[in-house]
Amino acid sequence: MIRIKRIFDLTTAIILLIVFFIPIIFLMILVKISSKGPIFYKWNVIGKEGKPFTSYKFRTMINNAENMKKQIIQENEMTGPVFKMKEDPRITTLGKYFRKYSLDELPQLWSVLKGDMSLVGPRPPLQTEWIDFEEWQKRKVSVKPGITCTWQVNGRNEVSDFNDWVKMDLDYIDNWTFLMDIKILVKTIPAVLSGSGH
Repeated sequence: MIRIKRIFDLTTAIILLIVFFIPIIFLMILVKISSKGPIFYKWNVIGKEGKPFTSYKFRTMINNAENMKKQIIQENEMTGPVFKMKEDPRITTLGKYFRKYSLDELPQLWSVLKGDMSLVGPRPPLQTEWIDFEEWQKRKVSVKPGITCTWQVNGRNEVSDFNDWVKMDLDYIDNWTFLMDIKILVKTIPAVLSGSGH
């Protein structure tokens, strides 16, 4: 089944990159002309079995976002080692639109092609967050991370406790079937189109 999952990931990623090739070029231009900074955000995360890797997203924040994080860390709306803030002042105007419709995630299809990520799986933690994970939370990286997951289609905007997020991931890991992946992908489409995130 794991081999089938990989074949499906590879085939689907190739098709999506072909279909979205022109839109991706257009989005690259928008990012470049809308604000100062690189087109892509270098996303240093943790993959399967704790292996670090670099993925990419379209940049949705101002150029010095990492430095500003120290100034707003007390505004974190997620308990635990991860940082989430709905009205994050570092996000650009274009970035808000990109995030609402998950457009910033498109470059991660390249990570799927490389084999670092899957279409469906627990979201990879940042390397800076990983060091503060509790031991039981680290099991979320026992499988390949994904672009979409249970958390994203079942209320990511409502989940404020990181433990609840991890429990969703572990439930996915413990009960995984290929059909489950298909169902999550199907649920992802209306979530993305509506910009609801759930």
